[in-house]
Amino acid sequence: MISNESLKIIPLGGLGEIGKNMTVIEYGNDIIVMDAGLKFPEEQLPGVDLVLPDYSYLRENRDKLRAIILTHGHEDHVGCLPFLLRDLNVPLYGTRLTIGLAKGKLAEYLPLDELELNEIDPRFDLEIGPFKLEFMRVCHSIPDGVALAIHTPVGVIVHSGDFKFDQTPVDGVTTDFSKFASVGDRGVLALLSDSTNSEDEGFTRTERSVGTVLNQIVAQARRRVIAASFASHIHRIQQIMEVAHGNGRRVAITGLSMIRNISIASELGYLRIPEKLLVPVEKIDDYPEDQILILSTGSQGEPLSALARIASHDHKKVNLRRGDTVIISATPVPGNEKSVSKTIDQLFRGGAEVYYESIAEVHVSGHGAREELKLMINLVRPKYFIPIHGEYRHLIHHAMLAADTGVEKDKILIAGNVDIIEFSQDKASIVGRI
Repeated sequence: MISNESLKIIPLGGLGEIGKNMTVIEYGNDIIVMDAGLKFPEEQLPGVDLVLPDYSYLRENRDKLRAIILTHGHEDHVGCLPFLLRDLNVPLYGTRLTIGLAKGKLAEYLPLDELELNEIDPRFDLEIGPFKLEFMRVCHSIPDGVALAIHTPVGVIVHSGDFKFDQTPVDGVTTDFSKFASVGDRGVLALLSDSTNSEDEGFTRTERSVGTVLNQIVAQARRRVIAASFASHIHRIQQIMEVAHGNGRRVAITGLSMIRNISIASELGYLRIPEKLLVPVEKIDDYPEDQILILSTGSQGEPLSALARIASHDHKKVNLRRGDTVIISATPVPGNEKSVSKTIDQLFRGGAEVYYESIAEVHVSGHGAREELKLMINLVRPKYFIPIHGEYRHLIHHAMLAADTGVEKDKILIAGNVDIIEFSQDKASIVGRI
């Protein structure tokens, strides 16, 4: 039987998979939840649009649920919110951009005036029931990302969020190294850390390196340029806009999520758009072809996305033309590889010149590679280590890295979704499943 005086960590998603990131932190009669993401469906799920975590445990314990804390605004961390908050209307906390993007999504599903959406300032701590939350800024492929030190009666739990240690970030906001080190100096019971790139040697390239490659491609393009990226990849969108402006091109945006996120990020001051850069997509034919860049959704080959429609000659406002240059500035999420390949094939058949990650450095990960993962562990110096956010092999490789840095092997816990990880003052173990 699990003691009420123990601390429980229960991952509801994100372990053994990419996506659906959602983690329960429970002590006594209080629960907070870290993130609420979705996952893209894989090929064996035809007709399915979205895959969500099973949050029935939260329904069963709704009286304990105090808050949902968001680390950043990517779909695999916030995409479940419209469904979760429809069932469980609890306070939501996140940084300014994260809450802004969440509002934009939630407004499509729920009345915003019935929701409690709270902006946090990472400089200040937040107390919720028995938990004190200390925020640390991290670099990722979207601004305003945070990690957390969750102070509990049993000890401090650090959740890394999605991170890389980019020394020259696009927005100039670097990782809070000193706060991570300070938390480590005070003692950390457990570190839950992003495992996505635990197979990749060295350090992940800086996001700015992509801007250099994009500029080279756009500078030599003789006709229109179509650039596709994740709609929430604000740093990449910023660089695409700067490259377009520097090469004398106007930017037209297509894709509802891209339009929405650019509007929100711009209004909140996280995206700087040069004056008169944007033109309506309906007006692109009013400009010479070498003066237009079309910014599109569809980097994952989604059948109904703007880029897929352009590739199949089914877009109402953008017709693919021979000589167009197309840049797919993303890497396929696991499960989307065939859809992306199909879109690339269609673009080539239509006479486009296509650049994508396997032939050009038009994308860089927002997740840290092995040396960065080691540095995180060495900064925090946890007693226990729990790899999160990755497929099973990523968790295994991350666990081995933790052992290499000095974490005792019997204090490395490789968990799966819905496992119950129980902590007391003197031990931690996986005690069962919900």
